[in-house]
Amino acid sequence: MNTITLPQLAWHGAKELGLSFPQSWDVEVCNMAGYDRPPLKPEEIKKAVTGLIGMPPLREYARGKKEVVIIFDDMARVTRVAEIVPHVLEELAAAGIADSQIRFVAACGCHQAMNRLDFAKKLGEGILARFPVYNHAPYLKCVYAGTTTSGIKVRINAEVMKCDLKIGIGSIVPHIMAGFGGGSKIVLPGVAAYGTIVAMHTPQVSSESGGVKDTVTGMGVYKDNPRRRDINEAADIVGLDVKIDAVVNMWGETAAVFAGAPAPAYAAALEEAAAHYLAPAAEDKDIVIANTFAKANEAISGLLVAFPSVSQKGGDVVLIANAPEGQITHYLMGPFGNDIGGALRLQMKPPPNVNRLIIFSEYPELSSKNYLEDTDRVFLVHDWSDVMKLLQEKHKSGAKVAVYPNADIQYCK
Repeated sequence: MNTITLPQLAWHGAKELGLSFPQSWDVEVCNMAGYDRPPLKPEEIKKAVTGLIGMPPLREYARGKKEVVIIFDDMARVTRVAEIVPHVLEELAAAGIADSQIRFVAACGCHQAMNRLDFAKKLGEGILARFPVYNHAPYLKCVYAGTTTSGIKVRINAEVMKCDLKIGIGSIVPHIMAGFGGGSKIVLPGVAAYGTIVAMHTPQVSSESGGVKDTVTGMGVYKDNPRRRDINEAADIVGLDVKIDAVVNMWGETAAVFAGAPAPAYAAALEEAAAHYLAPAAEDKDIVIANTFAKANEAISGLLVAFPSVSQKGGDVVLIANAPEGQITHYLMGPFGNDIGGALRLQMKPPPNVNRLIIFSEYPELSSKNYLEDTDRVFLVHDWSDVMKLLQEKHKSGAKVAVYPNADIQYCK
């Protein structure tokens, strides 16, 4: 048998999932370039946090500040914030900032609120005992900060706006709309008002044609990306002082850290990420296995890299979506009934050459099918042996298989 192992359960005690395929199948594993980079040691993370890009050290920059907010990403991102934040707090203490001047705000955007267990996983138990930690509420207590050149009125969490030192901690990975996440996304959509988030995601009018131009660009497509322009402008309007972004390996471990003034720090992170997350593009496959790990609770993101690899003659896609917590509640794009959903409800349609989309999850969740169209071609399966039975019914000796171990954060050119 061909046997491979895949990462699973990013926030639930990471473990390996072993998959076996018939020896006669031709299995190609398409890892991202930086999949096996070793995790940084604590002293290496500290070096990045203390040597900021494009600005003085935080212990100097923060001196004299009155109120500090540390904005961090939510459970739809694999960032190990708990490894980074102690070094930030050391710098703030060296600047004379007291604990009573600091609070944490989760950049949930239009995602569901985090609970205490989530906060503990993200930040560490010690942070919860020492500092107040809050969810962002996009529906209330947001204040107007300014307007982007495209006309988006930027309304931001009032608690964030009252602070004269704003620090963001997150990670940079490929993103379906922004090309790459990270950077100023911690502000927009992270701590923005619902209406501001809707405006940023809504297709814009093209002045050249007069028609509607969708701003969705694709995983890894960041040059001349209109969404990224609005995101960056919003952070400038708000006054985001420092952004810290992690680059992660296949296990979600911190492989690199870029910290500093948002624009130059993100430029450096983006250069690294563009090479790190790039994967070889498989072609003309009978079966494509798309494993999700970093964003298993936004599993359909793994289909973007899988669909183009399927043979034009027809083939099957297996999406591995092991998320014990289920698919994240998304108030803008998620389903909220059999026929209703958020204002920009997202439904992905498998292309015609995908005969079957098999979603494998050991944690059944029937409503997750509502993220897809043509559900007569979508099969939910909870045991890998049943997945193999379905595949072997259609694919015999010599089947060509591609496996993307981190389909949710890989991209192909």
